[in-house]
Amino acid sequence: MNAPVVIRIAMRALYRNKGRSLLTALGIIIGIAAVIAVVAVGQGASVTMKEQIGSMGNNLVMIFPGSQQAGGFHGGMGTQQTLTADDGEAILQECAYVMAQSPMIRSGAQVVYHENNWGTSVQGVGANFLTVRSWDMHAGEFFTESDVRTGARSCVLGLTVADQLFPDEDPIGKTIRIRNMPFRVIGVLTRKGSAAFGQDQDDTILAPWTTVRRVLQNSAFRNVNQLMISLTSMERLAEAKKDIAAILRQRHRLAQDADDDFTIRDMTEVTQMITQVSGVMTALLTVIASISLVVGGIGIMNIMLVAVSERTREIGLRMAVGARRRDILLQFLAEAVALSGAGGLIGIGAGIASALIVAKWKSWPVLVSPSAVLVALGFSAAVGIVFGLYPAWRAARMDPIESLRHE
Repeated sequence: MNAPVVIRIAMRALYRNKGRSLLTALGIIIGIAAVIAVVAVGQGASVTMKEQIGSMGNNLVMIFPGSQQAGGFHGGMGTQQTLTADDGEAILQECAYVMAQSPMIRSGAQVVYHENNWGTSVQGVGANFLTVRSWDMHAGEFFTESDVRTGARSCVLGLTVADQLFPDEDPIGKTIRIRNMPFRVIGVLTRKGSAAFGQDQDDTILAPWTTVRRVLQNSAFRNVNQLMISLTSMERLAEAKKDIAAILRQRHRLAQDADDDFTIRDMTEVTQMITQVSGVMTALLTVIASISLVVGGIGIMNIMLVAVSERTREIGLRMAVGARRRDILLQFLAEAVALSGAGGLIGIGAGIASALIVAKWKSWPVLVSPSAVLVALGFSAAVGIVFGLYPAWRAARMDPIESLRHE
């Protein structure tokens, strides 16, 4: 028998027992649907988090005061106040791989405008903050280097804050009160959306770091909570981090055998961490979902063994009229593959539909990868071959005379 004949006979045999065939394929359908849905949600989340990390800024390197271990003291980033705005200026001047830098001081406050008020974060930054973070202005203008030097009481609002304080009017030129101190609004930032860890990047107010330090924190020190560095290219990341570390160690007068009193982080580390976590979770859920495929394969083997038993006389008759053992083997193997393949196709459709439902219901990003669909389809066919091979072999090994005598 040639291939078209084998496939036609296999499909006819499955069609005669439609209900049993559907129930047998149910395990494959559930397994494939679960795998497709899990992979789609996992890949969608991974891509979205990478985009959110990218929104933090181009070629971004962050420097925090303190280190994981310094002089036998185990601490963490931010446990020491060792960074100053002058460190940032020195890095910009002395490191050839640095394009721009901005110090940052983090604070929080209740902001008031007339009868409206909103609790938000206030970030003291430098004049080059927009360049470092790859952020644009929605309206108005950003403060200048002169504003930073003089400690001007000017501020720029994120869109979330602007919507809360000024729902029906233009905020540019208005005066708001931050911790009962007046600040003039000179601009509004474009929307950035959520960051990689879920925080709303638009729920913020930017002001000159000197103003935040002097007015809101009532301090004259030039210490900062963080330095944000934008590199000319991430291809020279290793050299840039090495040069930055050397500059800071020299400025902080650290001995050669002393630990760093700062921590350098880049976005590739964050991306790798999130990718690893997402990959592990996706792999774990995929393994769990794949158990359904194994169960479905066992179901196919069971039903095919029943079919061989029921069709013993048919097998003997085919052999009597000239069918070879290979033809019988291929016929039953084709039935198993057709059964698992049809289940795979239905499961792919169900999986994509499930992923889209999750995306709409929970506003969760999904990404249906063509490669994942092809792998799932190939895996379902492989299940049919593996679990259908033994029943097909048993059918092919039957004695034709004994098969014809079978009642």
